[in-house]
Amino acid sequence: MQTHVWTPPPGTAALIFDCDGTLADTMPAHYKAWLALLGRYGIPFPEPRFYAMGGMPTASIIRVLAGEAGVAVPDVDGMVREKEATFLTFLDAVEPVEAVLMIAAAHRGKVPIAVASGGYRDTITRTLDRLNVRDWFDAIVTAEDTARHKPDPDVFLEAARRLGAEPPRCVVFEDTDIGLEAARRAGMLGVDVRPWVTRAPGA
Repeated sequence: MQTHVWTPPPGTAALIFDCDGTLADTMPAHYKAWLALLGRYGIPFPEPRFYAMGGMPTASIIRVLAGEAGVAVPDVDGMVREKEATFLTFLDAVEPVEAVLMIAAAHRGKVPIAVASGGYRDTITRTLDRLNVRDWFDAIVTAEDTARHKPDPDVFLEAARRLGAEPPRCVVFEDTDIGLEAARRAGMLGVDVRPWVTRAPGA
């Protein structure tokens, strides 16, 4: 396995990790769950758009896509529950992003580390449990914990607050443009992990 040596900048006080697509290669499973849900409503969700919207909470994505498609969705909360439940049926297929987990493993116990995700708490904690890493993290911040979501910086700022770290001294690991923009707005250094994520052809 190819390893990625990463050294934190001098003065780094905390590391903050996105979950989906960063610690765990969940994106193919999430996309299958999205297609199963939206197909019943006739709402299109091309794969490039799916990756472009990575980091947004499920409810926000549903509202945007339904609005664009002109489809009425009176029970967004119900659709969110259905989509998350469908994703969990694919959880056994989720694999770790080894290069990123190695960074978390190397720094846990040395500097505070957190997960900060636009996903929902139950889904995120079960994903971390799938990787056997939930107890590595000093804080886990999810969609329920902030009123605004990526690309707004709130989820990262809340993680920094819980870790007792000044935002400019935090480093964020992300796999989406939306997430990296949120890190920038938080005044944090963003590390794009996409070059480290390897998928089998067609995955």
